[in-house]
Amino acid sequence: MPAKPKEATPICRVCGGSLNGSLYISEDGQQYCCEGCHLNQVAADTLQHSQQLQDQSVVEVLVNALDAREHETGLHSKRVACHTLTLARHFTDDPDELTSIYYGALLHDIGKLAIPDRILLKPGSLDAQERAEMETHPQRGYDILIPIPQLNASAAIVLAHEERFDGGGYPNKLAGNLIPLGARLLAVIDTLDAMTSDRVYRPGLAFDVAREEIVALSGKQFDPAVVDVFLTEEQTLRKMVALKCTQPHSFL
Repeated sequence: MPAKPKEATPICRVCGGSLNGSLYISEDGQQYCCEGCHLNQVAADTLQHSQQLQDQSVVEVLVNALDAREHETGLHSKRVACHTLTLARHFTDDPDELTSIYYGALLHDIGKLAIPDRILLKPGSLDAQERAEMETHPQRGYDILIPIPQLNASAAIVLAHEERFDGGGYPNKLAGNLIPLGARLLAVIDTLDAMTSDRVYRPGLAFDVAREEIVALSGKQFDPAVVDVFLTEEQTLRKMVALKCTQPHSFL
């Protein structure tokens, strides 16, 4: 008769010690070697929560700065972040990755803080020199965010949000899956919001017009897998666009 396999020895989630002896059980049912280990875990969890609040405060300051500079850009960023999460949940359920994608979408235009008013606020078309200056905003946004360690993943999304799936975008001519997932998601939603929102020179276009454009550019400007999810979530996005959603549902 084969020997019965030994059961794995439970270990403390803090110190890694065996839990075969005396146990300390917290109010939430977690097992620790002793009360000291439990208190160490509480301290670590508190520190992590404090850091999350600090990160949120930094992001809020940056978004408010962008909103103060050009109000419509600020509203656009909030809508895009809200809508992008709807697509992101089809690709990941990791809270940290969802947070990075959300912040990347929310701050994707933060580099426009460095663009002169004569270009950023110009009501008409940009000339070649002005367009070249405007196209520096992904790099400028990356430069603003990369010194903040907690926003490094979001900074990569900001840098790549004007890239195209076929490699024809800027600033680095990335193509396919070399473009961060968050930037590939954002590209579709950025176009959707830009087309369906009012502009100085035209009223917002119908959702169906934007839909047709996005589908036509699948595999060119946009990741086909993201476009497929966009079509899956079409009815939800229609409602969100109509409501001008700027507040995402809880995703953490």
